[in-house]
Amino acid sequence: MSDAPTLLVRDVRFQAHAGAPGHPECPERLSAVDRALDLRPELGVAIEPRLALDEEIVAIHAAQYYDALGQLAGKATQLDADTFMAPRSFEVARLAVGGALELADRIVRGEASQGFALVRPPGHHAERGRAMGFCLLNQIAIVAANLRARAGLERIAIVDWDVHHGNGTQHAFEAERDVLFVSTHQFPFYPGTGALSERGTGAGEGATLNLPLPAGCGDAEYQAAFSEVVVPALADFKPDMILVSAGFDAHALDPLASMQVSTETYATLTACLREVAEAHCGGRMLFFLEGGYHLEALPASVIAVLEQLARPGLRHEPAERTPLAARLIELFREAHGGSWPSLRRIVHSG
Repeated sequence: MSDAPTLLVRDVRFQAHAGAPGHPECPERLSAVDRALDLRPELGVAIEPRLALDEEIVAIHAAQYYDALGQLAGKATQLDADTFMAPRSFEVARLAVGGALELADRIVRGEASQGFALVRPPGHHAERGRAMGFCLLNQIAIVAANLRARAGLERIAIVDWDVHHGNGTQHAFEAERDVLFVSTHQFPFYPGTGALSERGTGAGEGATLNLPLPAGCGDAEYQAAFSEVVVPALADFKPDMILVSAGFDAHALDPLASMQVSTETYATLTACLREVAEAHCGGRMLFFLEGGYHLEALPASVIAVLEQLARPGLRHEPAERTPLAARLIELFREAHGGSWPSLRRIVHSG
């Protein structure tokens, strides 16, 4: 077991955000996770979330947009084809942000080195002035901005392994050199962003690493992308903290995408990131629940991540390298090696 516990944000209030029957982003997602965690209390210590302050949220979101969401509090409405608000959704979204900020504060203070915000609604699609893709407020972007402004952390790495590209997070930081955004995602797919050519703008050129994967990729491709691209780039960047958009909708059982990732591979990806965190930022990592819509695969995958955090020596059998994985790694190295020296030095003998 690790010396310090993993801190968790869990709260039944996150289930008050509910749309029409049959919507995949449903309260049952978290109730399934809660049931699994109740059986494994040794995997984390729950803390009380708080409501985020207005000034914390407008570090990322336009005040006009945030005010418009507030005016919808107490109402049930549809914001776009995918995204809804229930009467308590504004409160729940603020609670999700505040809970994640509280985790980040405790990690910075040294109470723990790792945490997992098990919150709803998800956040990584939310743009500065627009809700989309089930997301209202972009928790991970808000935490990153506040860590830099208030906690004095200079370099934040954001790793997004959700099956959908985190457009809102990318756009929040694509012009900044000191926030590294790395995304593995099915492409082409919703929301249509995340092409290999999207590498950041201006001073941030090269600090956006999109690793688009074709439909059907599984353990071999994801493990290769992390071990041969994500980890070396993170090591070059030397983050002060790693934030993870942990969506589990690339799972083979998930109904909303076409990937073939196993539960065990989420533990392997976590192990990869933990090695970087221990080498460069005192083990400081904070996970944010994003997607994941299969009510058995989601809790199993969350548990796999938490087991890996609790038992850093835990290892699963690596997937056999495939020709597709080899081709993808070459594409990624060619696209991003100019910005990250370790990618230029990688030579794979397989």
